[in-house]
Amino acid sequence: MRKSIILSAFVITALTVNAQTDQMALQGTKLKDNWSIELKTGMVTPLTHSSFFKDARFTFGLGVTKQLTPIFGMEFQGMGYVNTTQSKTAIDVSDVSLLNKFNLMNLFGGYTGTPRLFEMEAVAGIGWMHYYMNGPGDDNSWSTRFGLNFNFNFGESKAWTLGIKPAIVYDMEGDFNAAKSRFNANNAAFELTAGVAYHFKGSNGKHHFTKVRVYDQAEINQLNANINNLRSQVDNRNSQINSAAQRIQVLQSELDNCRNQAAKVQTVVEVETSRVPESIITFRQGRSTVDASQLPNVERVANYMKKHADVTVVIKGYASPEGNLEFNKKLAQARAEAVKSILVKKYKINTSRITAEGQGIGDMFTDPDWNRVSICTIEELEVAK
Repeated sequence: MRKSIILSAFVITALTVNAQTDQMALQGTKLKDNWSIELKTGMVTPLTHSSFFKDARFTFGLGVTKQLTPIFGMEFQGMGYVNTTQSKTAIDVSDVSLLNKFNLMNLFGGYTGTPRLFEMEAVAGIGWMHYYMNGPGDDNSWSTRFGLNFNFNFGESKAWTLGIKPAIVYDMEGDFNAAKSRFNANNAAFELTAGVAYHFKGSNGKHHFTKVRVYDQAEINQLNANINNLRSQVDNRNSQINSAAQRIQVLQSELDNCRNQAAKVQTVVEVETSRVPESIITFRQGRSTVDASQLPNVERVANYMKKHADVTVVIKGYASPEGNLEFNKKLAQARAEAVKSILVKKYKINTSRITAEGQGIGDMFTDPDWNRVSICTIEELEVAK
């Protein structure tokens, strides 16, 4: 027994050292990580010289597992076998074991960072058996256990495991003095249980190990340099944007003044020379939303159409030449549609009287910024006499 304990300790130490060398690629390797608790129930029956089902007894137990690596874990398990004889003891045998568990799927297939739906574990361990006698003189022995766990991990976070657990349990004392054999089938039982385990959440926020990429210091330094460079570019771009915004405000103010003057002249021209009335709505760079400052220009079109029920309007959207051509075509159409939407929704102009057309990049003005507009042109205008 002492040799077995020493051998188990050696194997556990070797696997723990191996797990520590792999920790650089894993998250969730702290002492408090990867603990689980499991409730088990099933049947146990003698391995030989008995009817399999007739002599089967109910068994139940509790297990606590610490998963040291995705491959290796240790479980402290306690099982009780219900008495079916005339004895007054409800439980005639208990078995407390320390088990080593090897995940064969991760051992041969590698760990992917998330538990598989189905996994198989090999189980081996030693334990202490206590026989409850019907009277004085309880008996003690030590046991070994070999088995397989067929596990099904379910739930989106893989926090729950349902396992089917066949195992062979040997009483290592039994009739050793007579048979001179520790692993004697006559002193063994077949155990078949099912268990439900819950895996507690770890320091990585998951119920299992997660994989992370390992960076060396040179990669980290290069990434930091790239980040600092990008931050510098962003700062420069923000400065350019702020300067451009100030310039736009100045131009917008000048444009508004020009429009106000043009509107007064246009009223006279419409009456006296029968020219077609137009209204211009400007937009910010890359935007298709009508600013509040431009709403009076839309309202001017709406009021005219309400006074003259027989006229229609053609709205032509334009974009300045900066940027991608295909994007500017879509932007020009969106600007025309934005003006149309206000006329329909806010001023209740019938949509059949409005035509919205995207004209792509405009070239009406030498300054590119002035070409970000929608121009509303009234058609079939009856000139006042």
